[in-house]
Amino acid sequence: MKLNGKNIITTLIMLIFLSFITINGLAQSDTTVGLVFDIGGKGDKSFNDSASRGLSWAAQDFGIKRIELEPGADADREVNVRNLSSIGYKLVIGVGFLFEDSIGDVSDEFPNTKYAIVDGIIPDKPNVVSLSFAEHEGSFLVGMIAGLKALQDGKDTVGYVGGMKVPLIQKFEAGYIAGVKYAYPECKILSAYAGDTPTAFADPVKGKELALSQYDNGAYVIYHASGLTGTGVYEAAKERKRYVIGVDSNQNYLGYIEETGENFGLTSMLKQVDVSVYLTVKSILDGTFKPGIRLFDLATSVVINGVEYNGVGYAMDQYNKDLVTPEMIKKVEEAKKKIISGEIKVPSEV
Repeated sequence: MKLNGKNIITTLIMLIFLSFITINGLAQSDTTVGLVFDIGGKGDKSFNDSASRGLSWAAQDFGIKRIELEPGADADREVNVRNLSSIGYKLVIGVGFLFEDSIGDVSDEFPNTKYAIVDGIIPDKPNVVSLSFAEHEGSFLVGMIAGLKALQDGKDTVGYVGGMKVPLIQKFEAGYIAGVKYAYPECKILSAYAGDTPTAFADPVKGKELALSQYDNGAYVIYHASGLTGTGVYEAAKERKRYVIGVDSNQNYLGYIEETGENFGLTSMLKQVDVSVYLTVKSILDGTFKPGIRLFDLATSVVINGVEYNGVGYAMDQYNKDLVTPEMIKKVEEAKKKIISGEIKVPSEV
């Protein structure tokens, strides 16, 4: 790792800060967990916020000591991961596939530290678990909802806005397209990406621009998988009074227009990063941590504090209960069972 003067100063300040909170303690538990966000950071109302939510659940239930580190404009992932490791944090979590190199390197130097990476794959490391998701399966279900909504209202086009054009985000698109076509074979689908670099996940202006273009070209519903960029898609949806499907967290409320009482948040594809983070922390505490790849899919069933979660799914709440009919839900649930049984094979590539 190469450190310039700026990085050295940043590292020293971070070490002093982390050492201070470690010495003084933030909770009763001796278990220390550090979570490092990536592009978009906390407050993206989507991917990063889901990870933070899972860590909050763990803090409430287990009394762990935790810290969340925000990325900077030129965030050095390895510095953050290394800092947490060097002062003895028991579990370090990197949120996003961009942590593959940093966690892959640092985990070799700190064999007694456990690591988790969300969306990345780091195989054959005895102290690393890779938290993976069947995004295409959840996207298939919301694709069905998009297609059924368009069919019901006499429309023939839906859209998709992705963040960074990489295989992971194309996996969302592949499932979505398959779901739309399963419900409404004749439906047309418009697709666009915000860019080819990580900043594509943090560009609401671009998100709005792409969404407006798709709405103006006939899209009745747009599904976004673009992190913070998706807040721009919601702005466009409310301006054009067309529907939008959120991602990762339940974003249905983002489509609500308070002045009129209208809501254009059709549903959201739930990717339970929160559940994966919570269960990983729990595994450290109960001694069941296992390295390798842990998949969260439609067949995953986990109960946390009396609430059952699947690995992926779709959101229903007070904001969209009048938008998605019982007949639509029945068809989606029937397809869900067929996916779990293997009768429906959802593609993961476009």
